[in-house]
Amino acid sequence: MIQVLNLAMPFFGLIALGFGAARFKMWRGTPIPEAGLGWMNFLLIYIALPALFYRILAKTPLEKLNNVPFIAGTTLATGLIFALGFAYMIWRSRGNMRFATAAGICAAYGNIGYMGPGLAFSTVGPEAAVPVALIFCFDNILLFSLVPLLMALSEGGGRSGWSILRETVTRIVTHPFILATVAGVVSAFVQFEPPEMLDRLLAFLQAAAAPVALFTLGVTVAIRMESFAALGRVAASISPILALKLLVHPVLVIGILSLLGRFEPSWVHTAALMACLPPALNVFIIARQYDTWVEEASNAVLLGTVVSVFTLTTVLYLVKNDLLPINLFAG
Repeated sequence: MIQVLNLAMPFFGLIALGFGAARFKMWRGTPIPEAGLGWMNFLLIYIALPALFYRILAKTPLEKLNNVPFIAGTTLATGLIFALGFAYMIWRSRGNMRFATAAGICAAYGNIGYMGPGLAFSTVGPEAAVPVALIFCFDNILLFSLVPLLMALSEGGGRSGWSILRETVTRIVTHPFILATVAGVVSAFVQFEPPEMLDRLLAFLQAAAAPVALFTLGVTVAIRMESFAALGRVAASISPILALKLLVHPVLVIGILSLLGRFEPSWVHTAALMACLPPALNVFIIARQYDTWVEEASNAVLLGTVVSVFTLTTVLYLVKNDLLPINLFAG
């Protein structure tokens, strides 16, 4: 168990440092304005995380990127979880599509960029690189296609279908995560080797992504959390969403992969780890970008991260001790 804690606690420790630093400054009466996070978020979204996505995909042999059953299984699981979260919030909010879209991505989009690679590589080993890259690629394409599309539809206001489609496609193809994903796959296809100075710069940015992101996550939830009473106000509405993310998603992905064929244990372990990660900071960023479900999103990220200390470490323990089932339907 100590080995598992050694793997997980540095990630949660960075979040706690950010949270503690922000709350300390607020307690001292000298809070740093939330606007100060702007450049950190810019670094994450437009520079560091795209560099991380690009390097993972570009260094993956192309022939290993065409595992269609694995791609179909993990992407289908993510899509189904999104649909369940969306449907639940449509019901709870009485038809508010913007709330439902934010809730759907909260249920489906885990910390696959900030925590996923480091935890998977530390737990499963280097053989986790390919499944991590595939989940990165296709989950990002799926979710960052659905969100702008559904948000645009919710804003319809008499706009033509062509106008909504054009705006949605523009948002999708210009999103830095999508651009980095495409660039990484193309680089893998043509076997592009960047000059050493560029590769080292990308490596620096990749290394910065997780610490900056996790510290920023801690600061953000500390600033946004007005009080524990605020958390109590939204706990009832976000609890089913967190159950989908932390409990249902990993079970569903193992179940779907079990139906689609036999996969290497390292691939199933990686898929389960990526699926049980808590909601990503991007959930809050997206909610704020569209000015919807902001309080719920910030508290979902906070509460999901706290609860995942127990759920994620349980999955890590099962993986490290070869106790996680590879096929739920094996005789």
